[in-house]
Amino acid sequence: MPDAVPYGRKTQRDSPVSDVHIVWMTSGLGCDGDSVSITAATQPSIEDVILGAIPGLPKVHLHNPVLAYENGGEFLKFWYEAAAGRLDPFVLVVEGSIPNEKIKKEGYWAALGTDSKTGQPIPTNDWIDRLAPKALAVVACGTCATFGGIHAMAGNPTGAMGLADYLGWGWKSVAGLPVVNVPGCPVQPDNFMETLLYLLYQVAGLAPMIPLDDQLRPKWLFGKTVHEGCDRAGYYEQGDFAKEYGSPKCIVKLGCWGPVVNCNVPKRGWMAGIGGCPNVGGICIGCTMPGFPDKFMPFMDAPPGARISSTAIGLYGGAIRSLRSMTNTTLNKEPKWRHTGTKLTTGYQPKSY
Repeated sequence: MPDAVPYGRKTQRDSPVSDVHIVWMTSGLGCDGDSVSITAATQPSIEDVILGAIPGLPKVHLHNPVLAYENGGEFLKFWYEAAAGRLDPFVLVVEGSIPNEKIKKEGYWAALGTDSKTGQPIPTNDWIDRLAPKALAVVACGTCATFGGIHAMAGNPTGAMGLADYLGWGWKSVAGLPVVNVPGCPVQPDNFMETLLYLLYQVAGLAPMIPLDDQLRPKWLFGKTVHEGCDRAGYYEQGDFAKEYGSPKCIVKLGCWGPVVNCNVPKRGWMAGIGGCPNVGGICIGCTMPGFPDKFMPFMDAPPGARISSTAIGLYGGAIRSLRSMTNTTLNKEPKWRHTGTKLTTGYQPKSY
């Protein structure tokens, strides 16, 4: 395992980090659903992180417009402080897809606050330009922020994109970190909070460099497919497919993309280990993937690959299912020597000496 990477290694900071701020922008093209989602996290909860209940963490200050008590200028002062380099260190979290402000004729696509000099709204892109170069880490929360999501689908007028598309896939923070992508529509609450916790431990010098895949997702969260963690996968193996919703069997033929989607929701659940799309009968529509939504539509149709794979599995799945049923019947019967007779009939004969 690589050595822990403290904040000071990249920034010449000599003293330990005692406080860290989280500047959370929800001003992209989005619905605030990711902010709402993380309030359900338990591993860890946002309350435990902020209230100092987790050993080893610096003091954490959260500035999220959905969850903050402050409003107006009192709230935005943290943005201006961060932009001026006086809120140090801080982690920038971006929620919502990033519009292309270069393609419009007038106005703006998305903004937060008002510029006191011009009296005009400050576009989201301007805030990203001001804050990202000074942030310890930049985290894209939810599929809109990671890959563009619904707002970036074909035909959208905003030119929407993900944060790494905007900053550049080779971009690095002052601590040497690339954009960290935690997709999901909305983000699975514990997935995001666990990632944030990892980064905070890295700030404290207690964790190695965060391991990310080629789409900048945490490897330990998105290294497996939905299918590999799904309770219904055994039915797929046996070629036993659901024909209608409500069935506990494999739902690939109903439109589930689970075999090819990187997501841990079936294994992790949604809240406190409960729920998650296939766990409650819903098909996987690929919301954690860079190709979402365009490459997964129409959502209710079986994926093209599912027709081929399910047909192939069906050729021997039925036979396997029948053989297993026979074996199951045999194993559900006790051995014949378990009885109340007067003779030992196990085939064992005690030796005489």
